[in-house]
Amino acid sequence: MHIEIRGAERLSLRERQVVVLRESGYSNQAVAKRLKISAGTVATLFNRAKRKAYQVVIVLDGDPLALFEPEDVDESEADEAIEGEAAGSSDIDPDVPSASGGEMP
Repeated sequence: MHIEIRGAERLSLRERQVVVLRESGYSNQAVAKRLKISAGTVATLFNRAKRKAYQVVIVLDGDPLALFEPEDVDESEADEAIEGEAAGSSDIDPDVPSASGGEMP
């Protein structure tokens, strides 16, 4: 997982530092200690950055929430179902000529 900040080009370097740390869960006091500035300055920088309308996007690597895992279906059953659908669902009416006017092969 990693965090992307969209609109970061509108932020100063110090605002970006504060935003990354604050959005990562650090308190104003923890950010202040890490950046060697006052907690009031952290709050000011964070509020100024919010007014510049940045967006935080959390990018999850892979599928950690298991939302896209294949269902518990045997592969051979799935293949047979797909083949059966393809064979039985033809939208082509043999009595209707094709758009090109020629006969279909």
